[in-house]
Amino acid sequence: MEKIPVTKQGHAVLEAELKDLKSVQRPKVIEAIATAREHGDLSENAEYHAAREQQSFIEGRIMELEAVISRAQIIDPITLHGSETVKFGATVLVIDEDTEEETEYQIVGEHEANADKGKLSITAPICRAMIGKSEGDSISVKTPKGEKDYEILKISYV
Repeated sequence: MEKIPVTKQGHAVLEAELKDLKSVQRPKVIEAIATAREHGDLSENAEYHAAREQQSFIEGRIMELEAVISRAQIIDPITLHGSETVKFGATVLVIDEDTEEETEYQIVGEHEANADKGKLSITAPICRAMIGKSEGDSISVKTPKGEKDYEILKISYV
């Protein structure tokens, strides 16, 4: 079984979501199903069907999280402090060589990626291009809008 890389912080977030689903969301939806059943005919009961759909989603997400957590390889970026090259867990400041716009990304596992928060999956094209590079290196990334060139300004592990 293949391990799934995940940062220490990302693992904690996944664990917290799993705990919430099992101890809060699941009991709440079971109660909603019981309440909806009391309203009579289930074939025309929209509340019942919505609650069952929500239960199905919750159970699926619980199974997914349990699978990810059981295969997680937790990597604490702080232990990589002092590394001169980009590795999993790195926070990398890059500058777009065309627009001079600076952006900071943290390279994380697929299940903790959140582009709005600057957390990009290790499988993202820009992350794959950065792995193994050092400060001052230039990288080229193929995007839907064409080739983009970036320079790595700073690498940190926090």
